[in-house]
Amino acid sequence: MSSMNFMICSTFMISMTGLAMHRAHLLSALICLEGLMLSLFLGLTLWSLQMESMLLSTGPMTLLTLSACEASTGLAILVATTRTHGSDLMKNLNMLC
Repeated sequence: MSSMNFMICSTFMISMTGLAMHRAHLLSALICLEGLMLSLFLGLTLWSLQMESMLLSTGPMTLLTLSACEASTGLAILVATTRTHGSDLMKNLNMLC
């Protein structure tokens, strides 16, 4: 395994661990999700560069677009939650109330 592959895999695993361990606030969960998406973007970009295929170059751009949509939706939920509940604690996000 090359050092670049190890760095991308370790970044993904650190973000996954952060998402599993620090779930108290919505903002920390969104930051961990963004780290996951960025590590996937870097891995997919480097893979398409190694394969030297123009057909694979649309994958990273699609992933980046979906990541931007996910981030904007997450921030909108964060703002709405903070306005209605007064904080971004995950325990306040009960959909049944």
